[in-house]
Amino acid sequence: QVQLRESGGDSVNSGESLTLSCAASRFTPTSNYCMAWFRQTPGKEREGVAAADLSGRTKYSDSVKGRFTISQDNANNALHATLQMDDLKPEDTAKYYCAAVSRCVWRDLWFGLLKTDTYNYWGQGIQVTVSS
Repeated sequence: QVQLRESGGDSVNSGESLTLSCAASRFTPTSNYCMAWFRQTPGKEREGVAAADLSGRTKYSDSVKGRFTISQDNANNALHATLQMDDLKPEDTAKYYCAAVSRCVWRDLWFGLLKTDTYNYWGQGIQVTVSS
Protein backbone atom coordinates (compact mmCIF):
# COMPACT_ATOMS: atom_id res chain seq x y z
CA GLN A 1 0.00 0.00 0.00
CA VAL A 2 1.52 3.28 -1.14
CA GLN A 3 1.79 5.89 1.58
CA LEU A 4 1.99 9.61 0.84
CA ARG A 5 3.16 12.30 3.19
CA GLU A 6 2.84 16.02 2.54
CA SER A 7 5.05 18.73 3.98
CA GLY A 8 5.59 22.45 3.57
CA GLY A 9 2.23 23.84 4.58
CA ASP A 10 2.29 27.23 6.26
CA SER A 11 0.55 30.57 6.75
CA VAL A 12 1.71 33.27 4.34
CA ASN A 13 0.62 36.68 3.09
CA SER A 14 -1.00 37.37 -0.23
CA GLY A 15 1.53 37.52 -3.06
CA GLU A 16 4.04 35.28 -1.34
CA SER A 17 5.24 31.84 -2.41
CA LEU A 18 5.18 28.43 -0.82
CA THR A 19 6.41 24.99 -1.84
CA LEU A 20 4.59 21.79 -0.91
CA SER A 21 6.32 18.43 -1.06
CA CYS A 22 4.93 14.92 -1.20
CA ALA A 23 7.04 11.87 -0.48
CA ALA A 24 5.82 8.38 -1.33
CA SER A 25 6.77 5.18 0.41
CA ARG A 26 5.94 1.52 -0.15
CA PHE A 27 5.53 2.12 -3.86
CA THR A 28 6.44 -0.29 -6.65
CA PRO A 29 9.46 1.11 -8.52
CA THR A 30 8.49 -0.53 -11.81
CA SER A 31 4.99 0.91 -11.85
CA ASN A 32 4.32 4.20 -13.61
CA TYR A 33 2.73 6.66 -11.23
CA CYS A 34 0.94 9.89 -11.92
CA MET A 35 0.78 12.24 -8.97
CA ALA A 36 -1.46 15.18 -8.29
CA TRP A 37 -2.37 17.85 -5.80
CA PHE A 38 -5.91 18.55 -4.67
CA ARG A 39 -7.28 21.06 -2.21
CA GLN A 40 -10.38 21.31 -0.10
CA THR A 41 -12.08 23.90 2.07
CA PRO A 42 -14.81 23.14 4.63
CA GLY A 43 -18.15 22.41 3.02
CA LYS A 44 -16.76 22.15 -0.50
CA GLU A 45 -15.73 19.27 -2.71
CA ARG A 46 -12.09 18.37 -3.14
CA GLU A 47 -10.72 20.26 -6.14
CA GLY A 48 -7.98 19.07 -8.47
CA VAL A 49 -5.19 21.63 -8.75
CA ALA A 50 -2.36 20.04 -10.72
CA ALA A 51 -1.18 16.66 -11.99
CA ALA A 52 2.10 15.36 -13.38
CA ASP A 53 3.89 12.25 -14.55
CA LEU A 54 7.56 11.29 -14.63
CA SER A 55 7.86 12.33 -18.27
CA GLY A 56 7.29 15.94 -17.25
CA ARG A 57 3.76 16.21 -18.56
CA THR A 58 1.52 18.42 -16.47
CA LYS A 59 -2.06 19.57 -16.20
CA TYR A 60 -3.44 22.49 -14.18
CA SER A 61 -6.78 23.81 -13.16
CA ASP A 62 -7.65 27.21 -14.58
CA SER A 63 -7.61 28.73 -11.10
CA VAL A 64 -3.88 28.11 -10.63
CA LYS A 65 -2.51 28.02 -14.18
CA GLY A 66 0.45 30.38 -14.47
CA ARG A 67 0.94 30.59 -10.69
CA PHE A 68 1.51 26.99 -9.59
CA THR A 69 4.08 24.52 -10.91
CA ILE A 70 3.99 20.80 -10.29
CA SER A 71 6.87 18.44 -10.74
CA GLN A 72 7.42 14.77 -10.12
CA ASP A 73 10.65 12.81 -9.87
CA ASN A 74 11.98 9.44 -8.81
CA ALA A 75 15.55 10.40 -7.99
CA ASN A 76 17.44 8.10 -5.63
CA ASN A 77 14.76 5.43 -5.99
CA ALA A 78 12.22 7.68 -4.30
CA LEU A 79 8.90 8.94 -5.60
CA HIS A 80 8.32 12.60 -4.96
CA ALA A 81 6.07 15.42 -6.09
CA THR A 82 6.43 19.14 -5.53
CA LEU A 83 3.94 21.96 -5.89
CA GLN A 84 5.53 25.38 -6.21
CA MET A 85 2.90 28.00 -5.47
CA ASP A 86 3.63 31.60 -6.44
CA ASP A 87 1.58 34.78 -6.14
CA LEU A 88 -0.65 33.15 -3.56
CA LYS A 89 -4.11 34.59 -3.01
CA PRO A 90 -6.51 34.31 -0.06
CA GLU A 91 -8.72 32.03 -2.17
CA ASP A 92 -5.84 29.52 -2.28
CA THR A 93 -6.40 28.90 1.42
CA ALA A 94 -7.27 25.22 1.81
CA LYS A 95 -6.09 21.85 2.98
CA TYR A 96 -3.88 20.44 0.25
CA TYR A 97 -3.72 16.73 -0.49
CA CYS A 98 -1.21 14.73 -2.46
CA ALA A 99 -2.57 11.86 -4.54
CA ALA A 100 -1.12 9.11 -6.71
CA VAL A 101 -2.32 6.48 -9.13
CA SER A 102 -0.31 3.50 -10.34
CA ARG A 103 -0.09 2.09 -13.88
CA CYS A 104 -0.84 5.57 -15.12
CA VAL A 105 -1.25 6.07 -18.86
CA TRP A 106 -1.32 9.82 -19.29
CA ARG A 107 -3.36 10.08 -22.46
CA ASP A 108 -5.93 7.55 -21.21
CA LEU A 109 -6.41 9.40 -17.93
CA TRP A 110 -6.24 12.93 -19.36
CA PHE A 111 -9.86 13.86 -18.66
CA GLY A 112 -9.67 12.41 -15.16
CA LEU A 113 -6.31 13.76 -14.03
CA LEU A 114 -7.89 16.42 -11.83
CA LYS A 115 -10.70 14.24 -10.54
CA THR A 116 -10.61 12.45 -7.20
CA ASP A 117 -11.95 9.18 -8.62
CA THR A 118 -8.78 8.69 -10.67
CA TYR A 119 -6.49 8.33 -7.67
CA ASN A 120 -6.23 5.39 -5.30
CA TYR A 121 -3.58 6.72 -2.91
CA TRP A 122 -3.94 9.81 -0.76
CA GLY A 123 -1.99 11.72 1.83
CA GLN A 124 -3.46 13.08 5.04
CA GLY A 125 -3.41 16.67 3.82
CA ILE A 126 -1.64 19.80 4.92
CA GLN A 127 -2.99 23.27 5.62
CA VAL A 128 -2.10 26.33 3.56
CA THR A 129 -3.43 29.67 4.75
CA VAL A 130 -3.05 32.88 2.76
CA SER A 131 -3.87 36.17 4.45
CA SER A 132 -4.77 39.34 2.58
